[in-house]
Amino acid sequence: MATHAPVPAGDPTVEIVPFVLDVPPEQIADLHERLRRVRLPEPATDAGQGLGLDAVAELCRAWLEEHEWRHVEDELNRRGQFRTAIDGLGIHFLHVRSPRSDAQPLLVTHGWPGSVIEVLDVLDALTDPGDDSVPAFDVVAPSLPGFGFSDKPTGPGWGVDRIADAWAELMTRLGYERFLAQGGDWGAMVTTALAVRHPDRVAMMHTTMPMAPRPDGFDDATLSETEQRWLAESAEFRRVGSGYSGQQRTRPQTLGYGLVDSPAGQLAWIAEKFVAWTDGDGFGGVPRDRVLDNASIYWLTASGASSARLYWESFGGVDTSSPVTVPSAVSIFPAEMVKPPRAWVEARYVDLRHWNALPTGGHFASLEVPGDFVDELRAAFARA
Repeated sequence: MATHAPVPAGDPTVEIVPFVLDVPPEQIADLHERLRRVRLPEPATDAGQGLGLDAVAELCRAWLEEHEWRHVEDELNRRGQFRTAIDGLGIHFLHVRSPRSDAQPLLVTHGWPGSVIEVLDVLDALTDPGDDSVPAFDVVAPSLPGFGFSDKPTGPGWGVDRIADAWAELMTRLGYERFLAQGGDWGAMVTTALAVRHPDRVAMMHTTMPMAPRPDGFDDATLSETEQRWLAESAEFRRVGSGYSGQQRTRPQTLGYGLVDSPAGQLAWIAEKFVAWTDGDGFGGVPRDRVLDNASIYWLTASGASSARLYWESFGGVDTSSPVTVPSAVSIFPAEMVKPPRAWVEARYVDLRHWNALPTGGHFASLEVPGDFVDELRAAFARA
């Protein structure tokens, strides 16, 4: 899979080692053979039953005939990949330094069904904007435990809080005592946990999915029409769109057998979310190749079950009430499935310095509207 030495825990001589992807040709051949022999179900009897047969068949065809894994493999290798062992677990991460001496360290955490693919299309703009008046960043983008090229936990306990503590240790090893942090989805939960648990380390945080429950005694009648619509959309998502979450938080192992054995199953499980959680037809503004890049990482690392276990570990146990005291920023994209009202966010993120509700984009904003995403980070972190 890659040319790297195992990373033993607690050995300071190999704390951080380069990671170079080189997937064996036989793994690619196996994927292609499975796609040639794919067995698909009959068409749905109602459009509301999930991703359509024609769409999945076309995605499988494109994955087999058009997608070039070596291109994304080369892109990841060119960016600079590393691994280190933290708390006994090997963690994979990108570390892309800016050529600017005034660059600020920025930790970016992905979610499910994402990966470090989500950061690729914004790296250049973040690290080297080409204008000294625009902020630049040294970007650190880890793969969550059980995701991508990080190790799969072999025992329970790797929930959001433990990951946040591991990320703080990662930034220490990289020499960043104070840093900016950004995340959406599970990355939002990890980023918020970092701000709560390590406020002395986080100079400012930004999220596209703030973890902000309704404050006690709050009168929803005071909300704007837009915010009332947001709450209605979130309720509809919980009613008809959250089945994947129920399965992953209760029976991730059972689900994993199908995902790890069937590329079509893994692809459909992921692609449905890129359709449902983006703004517009198809995948919104997300290029199809990026959806296939992302699915390839899940497939090649056999992480269908291990990634789902984060739901089992953390769902219902994430701290959503502790005040966030570090400077915070929130960008709301319209196709995001959870959009709490500003008053709710301000009640928890008590030093909210940037708030913006954008006209387009969704859950995968860095892939769908990368220019807007970068603009939001620049505007937000200028207030750090």
